[in-house]
Amino acid sequence: MRISKSRQGNFCLEGRRVTLRALATSDFEQWSEVRTKNMEWLQKWEPTRSSGMPDVVNDRNAFASRCNARERERHLGSGYGFGIFVKGDFCGEINLSSIQRGPFQSCYVGYWIDERHAGNGYTPEALAIVFRYAFEELDLHRVQVAIIPRNKSSRRVVEKLSLRNEGIAERYLEIDGVWEDHVRYALTSEEWEVRKEEINEYWID
Repeated sequence: MRISKSRQGNFCLEGRRVTLRALATSDFEQWSEVRTKNMEWLQKWEPTRSSGMPDVVNDRNAFASRCNARERERHLGSGYGFGIFVKGDFCGEINLSSIQRGPFQSCYVGYWIDERHAGNGYTPEALAIVFRYAFEELDLHRVQVAIIPRNKSSRRVVEKLSLRNEGIAERYLEIDGVWEDHVRYALTSEEWEVRKEEINEYWID
């Protein structure tokens, strides 16, 4: 994994095939096109958009505000949002969110991928990259991923990296209007130290 800057000056993490970088307003057209084409594929796994909230898929200004909010999170150290790019094409997102310091030193990871790119190993590679960044650059102790049990595609991602299953959290998040159970997966810095050579060799370097 290399840490660099894009032509736009945005922060980048580079793996073997995947580049992760912060989204910018200039990405709106491509991002909007991918989100629109994947509406049915993604909506059933995401929280309901609150009434009155701007539509970032169709409103460039709302998307710009979203990018600015992610940039503020990065400066505050409370979150790191990345677009997933393959050969320069946008194909999804992965985010480190709810970073807690103090005695926790933990965060959550969420991700989605364009259905046309699913099954190519891009998402587990992106997840491996953010694990390496979280543990080796941000010095976090624990990274968690929560997934709806029936979301087999998303669960395959964490299973490919052999994340530890910590069991079911009942009615954990509101998803598409329903309080859904989630399977909680986690990796700690101690586990990363044991497994990093294997993960880096298989997915990143």
